[in-house]
Amino acid sequence: METITKNTGKLTAKDFASEMDVKWCPGCGDYSILKQVQTVFPDLGIPKENFVFISGIGCSSRFTYYMDTFGMHSIHGRAAAIASGVKASNPDLSVWIISGDGDSLSIGGNHFIHLMRKNFDVNYLLFNNQIYSLTKGQYSPTSEKGKITKTSPFGSIEEPFNPSELALGAKASFVARTQDRDPKHMQEILRRAHQHKGTSFVEVYQNCPVFNDGAFFAFSDKETKKEEAIYLEHGKPLIFGQNNEKGIHLDGLTPVIVDMTQECNNDLWVHDEKDKTKANLISRFFDTRSNGDHFPRPFGVIFAEERPTYDDILEQQMETLYIRKGKVPLNKILSGNKTWTIG
Repeated sequence: METITKNTGKLTAKDFASEMDVKWCPGCGDYSILKQVQTVFPDLGIPKENFVFISGIGCSSRFTYYMDTFGMHSIHGRAAAIASGVKASNPDLSVWIISGDGDSLSIGGNHFIHLMRKNFDVNYLLFNNQIYSLTKGQYSPTSEKGKITKTSPFGSIEEPFNPSELALGAKASFVARTQDRDPKHMQEILRRAHQHKGTSFVEVYQNCPVFNDGAFFAFSDKETKKEEAIYLEHGKPLIFGQNNEKGIHLDGLTPVIVDMTQECNNDLWVHDEKDKTKANLISRFFDTRSNGDHFPRPFGVIFAEERPTYDDILEQQMETLYIRKGKVPLNKILSGNKTWTIG
């Protein structure tokens, strides 16, 4: 747990940088994520002492040491459970969960899905590098099928998780994706996550230069990104391509790529981040269609809806009980209504 002093002046990025040496491998995408978080936080309008970071186990989870805020480097796969307790006990805190694809979706998978459905007002940053890095290069729940690693020397035979699809299936109220090599976009998504009232799930594509180098470079390299990535904007049509010459049309519930130089673009799919059905379709742009269409990877806010949060409902429930029953002493709560006296 970091010990911080209350800052009453204008905060800067340096105010959120701890005195600890940052120790990730050279070229690790975590450096960029740390930089963007520290850049955005001074402008969120929250007192520094109200920020809390909870992490699990993995390279990503060293994040808490490098933020000069309160925080806890917790146990493997359990960051969501601990963060839920922190938020329930003090709803005024801005709680941020840091986890990797293995920590979140393997040993922590159960906690992940239940946090999504409960909708605590917390922010969940999943650093996805599609590999186990801290334990030296085993395949993870997001590793692509056929991936050759130390634990799959002949290629992984498992279907990987698609984190955004999983989060939507678990009733997440906010789902977004960004990447370490697009700092401005990441800053925008972090602000949106903070603004959302409820569990904000943000998947961050993060490069591991040692065990899975370049896994996501196609989405950020100048030569390929316009074909391979599509940036979602609420109320804007889904357009991509080197010269924005390609669009996506929705034929019933089937996405179809259209050539805008040959066809009218008045019937393009317009992104509506409040539409859950379309969000589910967008999350599955991973798949190449039977007709051979290769869809770009979506970045931005995939889905966002406002619904009551767990912590608000819990607080209302407690207030109702206080009015009805008064504040009951702790020993009476622990003993319950049924007790026996042993003679």
